[in-house]
Amino acid sequence: METAFAQMLPPVASDVAGNWDTLFLFLVGVSVVFFVIVVGSMLWFLIKYREKEPGQKVGNIVHNDKLEFLWITIPTILVMIIFAWGWIVYKRMVDAPESAYDIKVIGKQWLWQFQYDNGKTTIGELIVPEKIPVRLIMTSDDVIHSFFLPDFRIKNDVVPGMYTKVWFQANEQGEHTIFCAEYCGNAHSKMMGTVKVVSLSEWETFQKGKGAPKERPASLVEWGQQLYTDKGCFACHSVDGVKGIGPSFKGIWGKQEEMSDGSHILVDENYVRESIEYPGTTKDKLVKGFPPVMPTFKGLIAEEELNALIAFIKNLKE
Repeated sequence: METAFAQMLPPVASDVAGNWDTLFLFLVGVSVVFFVIVVGSMLWFLIKYREKEPGQKVGNIVHNDKLEFLWITIPTILVMIIFAWGWIVYKRMVDAPESAYDIKVIGKQWLWQFQYDNGKTTIGELIVPEKIPVRLIMTSDDVIHSFFLPDFRIKNDVVPGMYTKVWFQANEQGEHTIFCAEYCGNAHSKMMGTVKVVSLSEWETFQKGKGAPKERPASLVEWGQQLYTDKGCFACHSVDGVKGIGPSFKGIWGKQEEMSDGSHILVDENYVRESIEYPGTTKDKLVKGFPPVMPTFKGLIAEEELNALIAFIKNLKE
């Protein structure tokens, strides 16, 4: 039966998460026991040996061999138990099974990109099967990020120019939030994603290249709004007129946007498409007052998804 304290922790969504939780609760228990012993003894000595009369002196105190032996031996044994326990769980966490399915992860300011062996790429959503080991091979496209999945109890830095790895085996179907745990710029707090754990049949469908098992809203505008979140657009572009890393989408449709070189471009279907697939790196295609930090989505977004995003932006009136 779970304790109330254990219920305060994130859900146990991977096979290794329970091992870490048990070790953590053991450490908390040991800390509480020693806190009670040390602080309780301190309070007892304060009361028992307080000065009762002016000038009273404490009698001669000599060392106690048994007490000193126990005080050294018991903590040493506990520390060695904690070390061995932690090492066993750590080795299990870092040594992925040979049969683990590899997924490539690329961290970018400010989104997560996932590449699968079937050639598909997803943005902001990691699709994995339940009860099958999955190994993430991670790198960064710009600065240091940190891939953090609290429900799975895994976290590792994502570093440009090298690969880091983590693995897990999801216990059951569901969705779990991915965070970036390393400050990586202005939109760091918005660099989130989702792990979607699916059934083996859904996973096989996805492996055949028939698309991620995700429900699609009937309305094109609603689908565009969903993509605005799933693709990480919200990290840089607001929909309420507030200036972010990039221009707000609110009310820009049909207007003339001023570029860095002083020229103006009409915000229409072609402009939105080009801005998504080929973000402006020259002054004649870069909106005035904003840095050239947007990554390209060429090949990462389908034609029908582009249409949905355009419909969503077009619907954002002043």
